Amino acid sequence: MAKSRSVILSLFLALSVLGAISPVRAEPAFQRLTPLLVDIDGWQGKKPDGMSMDMPNGSMTTATREYDKGPARLHASVVVGQMAVGALTPLVTGMNINTSEGHMLTDTLHGMKVLKSYTTAQKSGALLVALDKDAMFSLSYNGMSEDEALALAENFDWKAIQAAAKTK
Repeated sequence: MAKSRSVILSLFLALSVLGAISPVRAEPAFQRLTPLLVDIDGWQGKKPDGMSMDMPNGSMTTATREYDKGPARLHASVVVGQMAVGALTPLVTGMNINTSEGHMLTDTLHGMKVLKSYTTAQKSGALLVALDKDAMFSLSYNGMSEDEALALAENFDWKAIQAAAKTK
């Protein structure tokens, strides 16, 4: 009996060393999000990056990608976890602010709640899309009008990002 256990253990160890049996490693959560930060025609996109962190009281995942076109800049990101909950608070409350320098408005686009902010003097702003109560897509921009930025946001498949963000 001891000899058969020894043979089985030796066989298992040999297969592990040879790579035939390997421990299952889960793919980091951000890796399902980065492919959704797509190339945009006419823009130079840097390599998408991400981070996943698990903690006893929750987790956080981010995926980001930077884009350049002359002096204009875009920063696309997906955030899942407590950070998204805090960022989405103005959407939950329905906050709207208008000033002579810009605005922050809640709206609905493609059936999703969004927060649009814009600073006129700097031609900069951000679009936050609520994907879930703890998940968001964000597109911040500099050097363009709000309408230009909203058109660029259409390059991203918000529904696919939403589905990937919900996957555990």
